[in-house]
Amino acid sequence: MMRHRKQLDRRKLPTAWASSILRVRRAAVRPLLGAALATLLVPSPLVAQQAAPAAVSPAPAACATGDHRAFDFWIGIWDVTAAGQDQPTAVSRISAEHGGCAIREDYATKGGYTGMSISFFDAARKKWHQTWMGVDGAALYAEGGINDRGEMVLSNRNTPYYQAGAAINRITWTPRADGSVRQHWQASQDGGETWRTVFDGLYVKKR
Repeated sequence: MMRHRKQLDRRKLPTAWASSILRVRRAAVRPLLGAALATLLVPSPLVAQQAAPAAVSPAPAACATGDHRAFDFWIGIWDVTAAGQDQPTAVSRISAEHGGCAIREDYATKGGYTGMSISFFDAARKKWHQTWMGVDGAALYAEGGINDRGEMVLSNRNTPYYQAGAAINRITWTPRADGSVRQHWQASQDGGETWRTVFDGLYVKKR
């Protein structure tokens, strides 16, 4: 009976008074809901620190050592003048490729002969290596390094492919004080006792 009477009494409340009670209750609840939502939406400093990605240091360049840079004096676009000529006989484009790990040569004479080479420092064997291929199909593999005068000297005699008794090829690149480079290619048929010049050219940089 008492429960029924209370329910009945509530139904007898004036409508305006009941509405005002509801408004008061809602007004009291709204700030609490807002504070709860703000707490959920704003991350704590600890969570922000945990979510921030760790800074990644850039990996060191694989081919940035002095040994890898030893042949950089040859990089550029060059007019090449063969010994005994007073005008350029070829153009040679030398570029650093693949992060400086390889040096590419594209060579073309005015007479139509072309060829290219790839040179690189083999860090495992501590040697410079060059592979040359010309339009005539002739390949040359040469290895070596920088001598005491700062010249790059490569020879097929230093490679695993050299066979005893075969001709020895030796190519020397000499950087000059005026920025030019001399390339002197020599060959020997008697095990290095005597040498003849195959090519002697002066590289003068175009740009």
